[in-house]
Amino acid sequence: MKKFYVLLLIFTTQFSFAQIRFQNIPDGATYPESQVIENITANIAYQGYEENQAYFGEGEYEIFLDNIDGVLDKPIIVLDGFDPGDSRNIAGLYASLSFGGQNMADILRDEGFDIVILNAPLYNTGGKDIDGGGDYIQRNAMVLIAMIQQLNADKVGNEKLVVLGPSMGGLIARYALSYMEANSLDPETRLYISFDSPHRGANIPISLQYLINYFAVQVGDATAQQVVDQLLNSPAAKEMLLDHLLGHLLAGSDFEQDPTKLLPLGAPGFRNEFQAELNALGFPNNVRNVTMINGSGQGATTGNPGITVVDTNLTIDALTDVDVALKFTPPANQINTVTDVTVYFANIPINTYTTISQSPSTSAGTDSAPGGTGSISDALGDGGGNPVLIDFINALQQDLYSFIPTMSALAIENPDWFATPDLNDSPFVNFYIPNNNEPHVTVTAESAQFALDEIRNGVLAVGENLISNQFILAQNPVQKTINILIPGKISTENLKATVFSITGQKLMQESWTNPKRELIWNHNLSSGIYILKLNDGSSVQTVKMMVE
Repeated sequence: MKKFYVLLLIFTTQFSFAQIRFQNIPDGATYPESQVIENITANIAYQGYEENQAYFGEGEYEIFLDNIDGVLDKPIIVLDGFDPGDSRNIAGLYASLSFGGQNMADILRDEGFDIVILNAPLYNTGGKDIDGGGDYIQRNAMVLIAMIQQLNADKVGNEKLVVLGPSMGGLIARYALSYMEANSLDPETRLYISFDSPHRGANIPISLQYLINYFAVQVGDATAQQVVDQLLNSPAAKEMLLDHLLGHLLAGSDFEQDPTKLLPLGAPGFRNEFQAELNALGFPNNVRNVTMINGSGQGATTGNPGITVVDTNLTIDALTDVDVALKFTPPANQINTVTDVTVYFANIPINTYTTISQSPSTSAGTDSAPGGTGSISDALGDGGGNPVLIDFINALQQDLYSFIPTMSALAIENPDWFATPDLNDSPFVNFYIPNNNEPHVTVTAESAQFALDEIRNGVLAVGENLISNQFILAQNPVQKTINILIPGKISTENLKATVFSITGQKLMQESWTNPKRELIWNHNLSSGIYILKLNDGSSVQTVKMMVE
């Protein structure tokens, strides 16, 4: 029996430590060393769902001035994402913008933009210890509001801000900008870039959650329990995770599953409350809202529903071994066993643990949905030199899982996580969407170009899944009417046209059935620059349009 607990202690400690890694620094990353790190405190306090009082959030930031004049006049804020324990510092955040031997921040600084990295650290406020990287999204948003106000006060000139929010940082940015507008606080921000952010929730396979929690609780290891508390049970994780183990536990137990709670359930008192609050705030109206994501726009899955993640026997010594089997959540409206653990001593089973999952009728399980991917082996640090853990990794049949589903990153309300996204249903006005799933918050040459084009406020980038140069504006600049030409090679039964302001506000929309080759659309737009989005149901084209 003692060897059984030794096994679990070794396995759990290594396994749990590794879960901290949700983002890797790219190979060949370039970044400057931090020089002057400043602290900032929110001037608006926030009281969490389970807190008895409000607390003022804190952050730390560093300004990397441009390489042209070295004057703070074109600030771009880059936010921290989900990072309990603050393992990813300011230098790491800067480095995360690297791609192909280059760094997007370096490119922008060479063009006169200033990069401001805002990190969420560990701190104590009002007698409470707070882990900023896993704290309430709302409290971190209040810190961002203070950062925005300070930069607007300190900057030279009238250039409006740009905010880039990777992962959870995209939710922080969205919340902060929308909150400011709703409370008559001018953010003086022209562009918000959401980068693979979970606008409808994030996913960590529930089988892994059950496994980690079971090992922590059964062993009683302080380090393992701390990881469960600080990561899986952090306020941010409970706000974001679509399926959380706390939603499934049997009353009075801290690890056993309630057999009546098999469908995906968020953390009670957190998940639904946060999503309702976020939906009520919506998106900022006076800011151009665009997104770059890592999930496939072509329906490419990450494995398959119900697939076996691992099914192996881990040998500890001649007398002790353990069977571990994990699966993805099942196809729509089906049930499967996602976690199955049996421990043997002298070939006699001495402990078993199983959990079951059911998918709703509207969608197969999220684990395999199109989306920015997480990696089990990366999270485990490739084993960290622990032979049991290395054997576990080598036995993996499915390493990747959907961390930020495509539908979530696009903020599209659709109960089917596997549906082909209809970009008309997304609140964003421009998109970068790859054909294949990519690791979460990975910058590629293509997505970097998209972000750079948006920041430069020049040519509008079009994602790989969009088809450009289909439709033609007969006149641009536009005068009294918008004249849209449909080339003879294009066959379309339905066409929807939408006009947005340069800041992303929807101004006009019209639909045609079996349209003629030339469409004449009357308008009452004032002189200026607008965005025209044309959608024929199978492709989307975005055109920059000038009205005289």
